[in-house]
Amino acid sequence: MRYKMHKTVKSIELTSEELRKMQMIMLEMLIEFDRICRKYNIKYSIDGGTFLGAVRHKGFIPWDPDADIVIMREEYNRFFEACKVELDKERFFLQDYRTDKYYRWGYARIIRKDTEYVRAGHEHMNSKNGVFIDIFTMDSVPDSNILRRMHRFMCFCIRRTLWSEVGKKVHPNFIKRKWYGILALISKNWIFKFRNLLAHQCNKNKNTKLVRHMCSPHPKNHPYGFPRELFNSLREYEFEGFKLLGFTDYDWYLTSIYDDYMMFPPVEERSSHIPCSSYKLTEPKL
Repeated sequence: MRYKMHKTVKSIELTSEELRKMQMIMLEMLIEFDRICRKYNIKYSIDGGTFLGAVRHKGFIPWDPDADIVIMREEYNRFFEACKVELDKERFFLQDYRTDKYYRWGYARIIRKDTEYVRAGHEHMNSKNGVFIDIFTMDSVPDSNILRRMHRFMCFCIRRTLWSEVGKKVHPNFIKRKWYGILALISKNWIFKFRNLLAHQCNKNKNTKLVRHMCSPHPKNHPYGFPRELFNSLREYEFEGFKLLGFTDYDWYLTSIYDDYMMFPPVEERSSHIPCSSYKLTEPKL
């Protein structure tokens, strides 16, 4: 998520060599994720800038400091169970609200152990940190226009309430910092219970036209979600010399997010959108 931060929040930038090293650490986790999914026949797609990187660069976008995966809820539940026996726990940690009691985000992560990556403004958070990849979980969206609007609003409320623990520190507006401070008093356990109840109710219908990740904003062109049919057809894409899965209709998907996705952004915009305040990298094992 891109947002302006309070002027007291300080960040540092990685050198190009350090960023490349971090990308190779993320590649470790992508390979491990893909290994487990293929073994258990779990469907997923690379997402966002990771998908764009695969199509445009056959790997990471040179200035991109993160990696994203998207997966349906039922597939993620299978992956979660598989990780109990399959995940290389010497190197990796699967993080969600069930495995880390301090974790507040509505999507999962795989963290590389023996690393550190603290997002600027998140220094007070007690959840485990490190170089990570994000795993966004998709849920059904109601087909009714009225229910879609209600669903989108509830997703917004869930997302903002979970983010409130950060917002009360970093939001540049004094009034909004105070408002987030009030929201932060709501137990995250209650928020996740509500999120899970909403997801359960929506997922009773596995044939809705749209699906969405409930705890992350969607692009303006698709405010309610993406077509479910995207998940019906996947193919392999070359990524840093390895093969990862993505939606077959990459052109529609990337155009819907980035418009002319093959065009490079201006030089001044080729920078990290995830500022950090401290980091420690380890040697990747590929």
